[in-house]
Amino acid sequence: MPIYDYQCTDCGHRAEVLRKLSDPVLTDCPSCGKASFAKQLSAAGFQLKGSGWYATDFKGGSSTSVPAKTETATADAGAHACGTGGCGSCA
Repeated sequence: MPIYDYQCTDCGHRAEVLRKLSDPVLTDCPSCGKASFAKQLSAAGFQLKGSGWYATDFKGGSSTSVPAKTETATADAGAHACGTGGCGSCA
C-alpha cells in the first residue's frame, strides 16, 4: 500500500497516511476537522543510483559503451566487408 502526504490548507497540519489505491481521498483534517485536507505531491520512494543501471543490469554482454561512429569511419566502412573501415584484412 502506498503512503500519501496530506496537508490541511486551513491549519497547516501535515500527515503521511497509508492508504489503498481503492480508498477514497481524505478530505477532513484530523487536527481542525475542516474539509480542507488535500493530497500533496511528494518524491518517489526509490532512487536509481550509479553510472548506468541499464547497461550493467539488463543488457547482455559487456557493460562498456560503444564508441560513436565518425563520418570518416562511415565513409570507409563501405569498402570493407567487416564494416570497420580499416582492418586491412578484407580489402
